[in-house]
Amino acid sequence: MKQHQSSKMRITITLVLSAVLLVMTTGACLAGEEEDIALLDKTGKAFAAVVKKAKPAVVYIGVEKSVKGMMQGVNPFDFFNDPFFERFFGPQFRHPQRHPQIPKQRQFKQRGAGSGFIISKDGYILTNNHVVEDADKITVRLSDEREFKAKVIGTDPQSDVALIKIDGKNLPVLPLGDSDKIQVGEWVIAIGNPFELYQTVTVGVVSAKGRNRMGISEYENYIQTDAAINPGNSGGPLLNIHGQAIGINSAIFSRSGGYMGIGFAIPINMVKKIEQQLLKNGKVTRGWLGVVIQDMNEDLAQSFGLKTDKGVLISQVNPDSPASKAGLKDGDVVVAIDGNSVENVAELRNTIAMTAPGTELVLKVIRDGKTYSIPVTIGEQPEDFSSLAKGIGHGKTPLSKFGLGLQELTPELADQFGYKKGQGVLIASVEPDSPAAEVGLQPGQLIEEVNKMRVHKLSDIRKALKKSRLKKQVLLRVRAGEFSRYVVLRAE
Repeated sequence: MKQHQSSKMRITITLVLSAVLLVMTTGACLAGEEEDIALLDKTGKAFAAVVKKAKPAVVYIGVEKSVKGMMQGVNPFDFFNDPFFERFFGPQFRHPQRHPQIPKQRQFKQRGAGSGFIISKDGYILTNNHVVEDADKITVRLSDEREFKAKVIGTDPQSDVALIKIDGKNLPVLPLGDSDKIQVGEWVIAIGNPFELYQTVTVGVVSAKGRNRMGISEYENYIQTDAAINPGNSGGPLLNIHGQAIGINSAIFSRSGGYMGIGFAIPINMVKKIEQQLLKNGKVTRGWLGVVIQDMNEDLAQSFGLKTDKGVLISQVNPDSPASKAGLKDGDVVVAIDGNSVENVAELRNTIAMTAPGTELVLKVIRDGKTYSIPVTIGEQPEDFSSLAKGIGHGKTPLSKFGLGLQELTPELADQFGYKKGQGVLIASVEPDSPAAEVGLQPGQLIEEVNKMRVHKLSDIRKALKKSRLKKQVLLRVRAGEFSRYVVLRAE
């Protein structure tokens, strides 16, 4: 009897404990859910707080400019040929014909819109160059609906940055952050006026950094983001979670004309340097090294005896340039500037361009397997650069297995193509789909070196090839007009 009562008591205690555990577990789950919701709510309110603080400094920019159109109305294709539309929708929207002969034309006003943000209490505003370029009238509308006429302080088409100003006092200001510290995956916020939908906010992450060769502007180092950006966002800020501007929203990649999850912003650290020059001089003066450069690849690295393909190859040093005066040579590989590594052409080009003329930089270069630190005083970039020369010709060659036809450079050919007698061997023909065609060689270009040996005639090329241990690979230094570059050809 006692044993039966003891068993019954144990069962009762077990049931009670199970019930207690169930209640505790259910309570813990509910508490965990509430904590998660509270955290999510806190995150949402944090975004709202950042936007509330930043919004007053983000402005709407309306522009008017005079363009020519047909007497009966506007030529509809002119809108799609406008750089503003091409920037967002891509070149596929460019109409193939500009209608050069329109009998009766008149001036009319074309209107556009974009965004910007105030960086000083007295009314200086950052935006994109393509928003205000060629504008006859610029109107800035603040978040409190006040409107001001704006004037252009300075523009830089090469980076697509512009500085404008309105007459105001104690205006709201957006603080500038440090775009170098932003990391891929961090939250970002875009504010602007897409399709004239005033003060639109979108949220996303940093998708990538250092995007270049996008064909958007001449100097590119974009922050890529998936925060929704559309026409009208251009010139507006990209913010970090601290409410600081870390970029200027500039363009999108799109096949449809609308948002596809890929937007680009100019890093604010680049913008700061440009803004200072625009404020002081109304224009940007860029640094100049005086070299022709190209990216390294595995074949070039192997040919130059390097362990890695990181760095920038100097294929030509211009005479009387800062590089020439400093002692840089053709074939040098730049791997660092002032202790900061350089991995590709875009990095070196942007660094030099953003350096004030007269500044001394120390370039770390690899030359013939040895490392040198070479100080260089940066010069001022010339206003324009010459384009590459092109030509056509015929002939046979000791490099026929690579698809090249060569010809001795006669005085007549030298005059025709702008070279000097004995300067090298002329490329007379390039076979389609050959190794030479794949690396972009063209008739009219000049071979100056074969496997690092200077060549002046066809016999020099044969001698250089005989000395090489690699029979199916050759390193060439090729000139096109005023510039030269290295290429590696591999026989199939």
